[in-house]
Amino acid sequence: MVTIISILIFIACCLLVLAVLIQNPKGGGLASGFQSGAQVMGVRRTADFLEKATWTLAVAILVMSVASTTLSKGEVGVTETESSSTIEKSKENQANPGTTPAPAPAIGTPQPAPPAGGGQ
Repeated sequence: MVTIISILIFIACCLLVLAVLIQNPKGGGLASGFQSGAQVMGVRRTADFLEKATWTLAVAILVMSVASTTLSKGEVGVTETESSSTIEKSKENQANPGTTPAPAPAIGTPQPAPPAGGGQ
């Protein structure tokens, strides 16, 4: 299910890029607030459609991203029973600090020599 939603997000992103690139530049930026209405008459139907399509695709990407995140929470790779047993073990180790295993020696540190008798 997450794969299908990911594919739909990719398609919506491509359509959003196309919708933005098709739009006519309106001479925006900061300078547009200080100029009088330069485009009083013009093609408004196409601009309205493209603007609605842009907002619709942006909202669709947002909703599908949240849905994908919600659905993929269970697929992290650690099952619920494994994580709960790990939590229980860490609580036991905190309750009984004497039962924790000794840390492994660092690499390159000299190890004590075995007894000379050989154990026979």
